Amino acid sequence: MEGMTLTTFALIRHGQTDWNAQRRLQGSSDIPLNDVGRRQARDAVAVLSGQEWDTVVSSPLSRAAETAELIAGGLGLTVARHVPELAERSFGPAEGLQAGPELEALRIPGGFRGAESDDEAASRGLAALEALAEEFRGRRVLVVAHGTLLRLSLSRAIGSTLQSIDNAVLNLAHHHAVDGWQLEYFNGERVVEAAHS
Repeated sequence: MEGMTLTTFALIRHGQTDWNAQRRLQGSSDIPLNDVGRRQARDAVAVLSGQEWDTVVSSPLSRAAETAELIAGGLGLTVARHVPELAERSFGPAEGLQAGPELEALRIPGGFRGAESDDEAASRGLAALEALAEEFRGRRVLVVAHGTLLRLSLSRAIGSTLQSIDNAVLNLAHHHAVDGWQLEYFNGERVVEAAHS
């Protein structure tokens, strides 16, 4: 019975884009994968193929959607759907900027002027993951989304502040209907022992 209440998530940040390489804030801007990002997505298949996945969902932004297509194809699956609530946090007028005075001028506590706040993004992302946990209870869900959204959502879920998430690496989390969230792998490294199902 225990196994039916435990839902396992592979939470994957999309592969690299040119803006990632240039260290520009992307946010909700729809920047496509570059060739490095496509290779990262294909490389992720090897790590993910060791386990069975029941469904693949992604953010609708093209960099996540293409990463999801490449991973799903490599696993012999298809992307079930794109979930709007998994889109990256909006950074408003800060999008496209690199670190420097122009970006700093927009910074306010909890984010940037004219942008979605840390708190809003965490609430939106975690609500989307919990809705998937409810829909796919007891199953294994592969989600492709975005670094900031995943970091803020996971930090809220486990009650601990996480560092930035690398492109196309494994983050493995478990959702238990009673006990909540447990993070097993972060940026490809084991952080806790596996939950028993």
